[in-house]
Amino acid sequence: MTIAEKILQAHTDTPEFKQGDIIRVNVDVALANDITAPIAIHEFNKSALDRIADRSKVVFVLDHFTPNKDIASANQCKMVRDFAHEHDIVNLFDGGEVGVEHALLPEKGLVLPGDFIIGADSHTCTYGAMGAFATGVGSTDLAAAIITGQAWIKVPSTMKFTFVGELQPWVGGKDLILYLIGDIGVDGGLYHVLEIDGPAVSSLDLSNRLTMSNMAIEAGAKAGIIRADDKTDAYVRLRAKRPYTLYESDPDAQYVSFKEYDCANIEPQVAFPHLPENTRGISEVGEVRIDQVVIGSCTNGRIEDLRIAAEIMKGNRVARGMRCIVLPATPEIFIAAENEGLIKVFLESGAIVGPPTCGPCLGGHMGILARGEKALATTNRNFVGRMGDTQSEVYLCGPAIAAASALTGRISSPQEVM
Repeated sequence: MTIAEKILQAHTDTPEFKQGDIIRVNVDVALANDITAPIAIHEFNKSALDRIADRSKVVFVLDHFTPNKDIASANQCKMVRDFAHEHDIVNLFDGGEVGVEHALLPEKGLVLPGDFIIGADSHTCTYGAMGAFATGVGSTDLAAAIITGQAWIKVPSTMKFTFVGELQPWVGGKDLILYLIGDIGVDGGLYHVLEIDGPAVSSLDLSNRLTMSNMAIEAGAKAGIIRADDKTDAYVRLRAKRPYTLYESDPDAQYVSFKEYDCANIEPQVAFPHLPENTRGISEVGEVRIDQVVIGSCTNGRIEDLRIAAEIMKGNRVARGMRCIVLPATPEIFIAAENEGLIKVFLESGAIVGPPTCGPCLGGHMGILARGEKALATTNRNFVGRMGDTQSEVYLCGPAIAAASALTGRISSPQEVM
């Protein structure tokens, strides 16, 4: 069995199943945010079943439009707060406790290896980097899970991707996953599990692995799973408040396909508009002037990302006319960045430092693009109108390219400024 199949087996009463079967599974974590939770709450209220299966397994994170950006978002957040207080939901993250959900939950020890996790947010697949089965669902499915503690799932098949060779300078998890998506396309993993491994992946820290699993959905995947190893265990052991299980695939596990990539051939990547599959190596980018850089999000807002950006930006100034927005993904990350002097580096360089939020990633607030503007972002999507006007453009990259480009005003390699 694969890792995914072993996790499903541990969470279902169905004695035997095969790929394509629909099974009922027990949910360890049910997650929603300030956009998706109100819909789930509405469905919950319609059900006439005033019960929650397990309050400790429900997590609400008000991270997309908070601090409330307008009346509509204020009403959304109030609905979630009122429901959480009425039903004594333990894990409500709001105000000064809020962080970008997919950075916050691992940090808080709420998602663990071997878990089955659903979230009313497509990037819930992030937690696959911890050796969990994590996937996005609709708000109605989430409401059902809140009531019953269970969910239905069609058992997916698994594609295996192995990264070998030595990582090139400034290449991290973001570049590897963009390279993979550029190879198979945005529907290349449709409803499959992407199982990602190899010595190059094993060399990455958990931050980079979370970035890779986060973007599995950008290839259409149901989940993106990386085997939990000693690094995972060391990270989780400090945070876990309940038992967890580390799984690995059997040698004779069945995969629908295998691919191997040599990291010696992978340079820092940039995804051009308007799909994450439109990737090019930095040497192939050419002259692309930009108006805004965003460093943050559930993909690249962790302390490791901020360290890379600060290393490049220290002692330099953001290009004239350029907006560079830096958003640490959680309060803990913000404090660490402050203690390490990174916030000072960003402010002295002329960057804007803001609170933990998803804001600009989805065109919500704190970095909206005007007609004709171009942004380079460490976020995970660059669809038409993703960050603002439908006539704007979004390019995706890792923190090193983003930081260097903020200094030059065009998409640039770190070697140009260091």
